[in-house]
Amino acid sequence: MAMNSPRGRGRPSKAVVTRTAIAQAGLSIASTRGYEALTMAALARHLGVAPSALYNHVRNKADLLIVIQDEVMTSVDTSPLDAAIAGTLSPKKALAAWARSYRDVFSQHLPLVQIIATFPIIGAPETVKIYNKAAHVLQLTALEPHLILPRLIALESFIYGSAFDVHAPENIFDTTGMTPDPTFLHDAVVKFHNSICPPDQTDSQNIYAETPFTVGLNALLADL
Repeated sequence: MAMNSPRGRGRPSKAVVTRTAIAQAGLSIASTRGYEALTMAALARHLGVAPSALYNHVRNKADLLIVIQDEVMTSVDTSPLDAAIAGTLSPKKALAAWARSYRDVFSQHLPLVQIIATFPIIGAPETVKIYNKAAHVLQLTALEPHLILPRLIALESFIYGSAFDVHAPENIFDTTGMTPDPTFLHDAVVKFHNSICPPDQTDSQNIYAETPFTVGLNALLADL
């Protein structure tokens, strides 16, 4: 009697769904179709599993976004922080390079900013690693120990706002025809426009993205 009968249905030898697989699939959907298309049902279809299989790993849409933002966080360049910790780059330069990468990465994933800003980090191990490195680098500066966390939060808040500024319309400060005329604001806008040089502008960036980011970042790092 032949013994090579087909294997019966049963538990697979390896899990077909993991948090990493969920994060990567969710990121794929969001990157190609937008975050509005990211639903538990769409994710299950993408992975080829029943929606119930997802709930063993993520409880709801908010939990899913936490997993995805932690995956996105791995795209932020932390090598400058590593260099500062190793003593081959100044903390100020390291934090500036890290902040710029952070801004650039999350400017492409704005729906995740609220998740990072308002949810506990305990469920996001990659995020914790980055915060730990940034705190380590801040400890290498002249900053008083009790001011390290406030400075880290201030930096991150600035980075998040700057991520939105990347997509700001060029007419965001246009006050033409307003009554009364906001004279001081209008004067500031005109002088800023007149000061911008072509290298500050790119096809993908608004003029309100790069120069204000550099000015703000320099101010936040000036005393380090």
